[in-house]
Amino acid sequence: MKRFILLFILTVLVSCNDNIEPLGSIGDVIESPYEITQISFKADLNSTIAQDIVLDFDGIDLFTGIIPYGVDIKNLIPSILINQGNALIKLDEINYQNDISSHDFSKEVDLDIFNASQSDYWSYKIRLTYFTGLPIISVHTDNIPVDSRDIYVDGEVDVFGGLMFDDIDLASIRIRGRGNSTWFHSKKPYQIKFDTKTSVLGLPEDRKWVLLAEYSDKSLIRNKMAYQMGAMSSLDYTPKGEYVEFFLNDNHQGTYILAQKVEESSNRVNIGDEGYLIEIDQDYRVDPDDVFFRPTLFTQEYTSNVFNVKAPNIAYGTAEFSLIEDHINAFEAVLFGADFTNPVSGYRAFVDIDSFVDWFLINEIAKTVDARWYSSIYFTYVPGEKIKMGPIWDFDLSYGNVDYADAEFPEGFWIKYNPWISRMFEDPYFENLVRDRFDFYYQNLDNFNNTIDDFSSYLSVSQSYNDDIWQTLGTYVWPNPVWFDTHQEEVNYVKQWLAARMNWLNQELGL
Repeated sequence: MKRFILLFILTVLVSCNDNIEPLGSIGDVIESPYEITQISFKADLNSTIAQDIVLDFDGIDLFTGIIPYGVDIKNLIPSILINQGNALIKLDEINYQNDISSHDFSKEVDLDIFNASQSDYWSYKIRLTYFTGLPIISVHTDNIPVDSRDIYVDGEVDVFGGLMFDDIDLASIRIRGRGNSTWFHSKKPYQIKFDTKTSVLGLPEDRKWVLLAEYSDKSLIRNKMAYQMGAMSSLDYTPKGEYVEFFLNDNHQGTYILAQKVEESSNRVNIGDEGYLIEIDQDYRVDPDDVFFRPTLFTQEYTSNVFNVKAPNIAYGTAEFSLIEDHINAFEAVLFGADFTNPVSGYRAFVDIDSFVDWFLINEIAKTVDARWYSSIYFTYVPGEKIKMGPIWDFDLSYGNVDYADAEFPEGFWIKYNPWISRMFEDPYFENLVRDRFDFYYQNLDNFNNTIDDFSSYLSVSQSYNDDIWQTLGTYVWPNPVWFDTHQEEVNYVKQWLAARMNWLNQELGL
């Protein structure tokens, strides 16, 4: 392949009347005398490679290849063939001896070829995809099983960030199971806890992280799609997550999402020292040390619900406990009172209405089965401020992925029948805000579809390995209403369901 340097020679003449006039310019094209004929990694030079790997060339400046799992990508000896032997080669500005020098290829590598006098050089890139292309999280617990949602197991974690993210080498952690219904699947979700706040895969530092298994969601996309909508919204905080390959004690567990945990933190739910993070949950799911209350009106309709105080750590009977319980009861009394639409003394005096609108729409678009009343309903309250809905959470049983409720179908309201939301819809002001805000999401339908396609492409290799392990494609997994033989069909179903859902809402909301 020829590389070119364009040399511009400009000659000027300063005339006697001080006018500068160019006599002319000459553009000479200088061909590179050096041509890379092949870049490869030979098995006889690299002990972790089973057979030679020859890289592809894009015809311009990029060499690419796929490196199998188990190959020591951080210590590879490349074989670089050039049509002339008198060139100097540098990898990331380090002199390279062909078939001798090893190099770290876990990140994109700059390859420069200098002529014999080192007066000119020509630049290339080497970009290797390791395994499936996803970052890899490897946890080791000395083969102690992680079989409890309550008891942590000590361990160490390696994070291979791949092309896009930084690595983490052997950090001490603790790991336990997590989840409710998801814990009883074959593919388990987990929570890991670092000794100190740690940034993982470019996400803001914190100690606790969750590994979402996405076992029921064969598209592997629903939670990530919801995160995208949340990032576009007015909600103060939406969890972020990145796809990873997860290994536990050297056993490949498949495709996971490493996500931020919903918790009070300066980098997550930032409510300061006096704020409250509340989850509406079921009484049988709370832990013995949880502190909760039952507001007077919400729990009249849903008697098994509790309002679990996730932060701060308070005790029953304290002033802090009475403050949040009394405030929610006062809010509900106004919301369900006769003058609730009054813009000054009605429910709007208690709530950040934009957060309620966005929380409602994101969950209603996805028709998230739990968010009607059951669980994973979060809100915050900072004394002296207004109640804010969010963050959003738990979307694996959304976008038509549930067979035990009308949430399966793209038609029909679902979250609208949440007691608080239902009452607010009786206020024309709130209803008009919902109508106007929905148009923002509706106009982004093409962007949502493109995002889904991007996720699908990114997971094209990983999802195949995931199904080889768990063999869920083409089979029923609770609570799938439909199931398909291929990952692409699962993805297509999400797109088709989302389009039908958005069109139904657009018509029903009268836009």
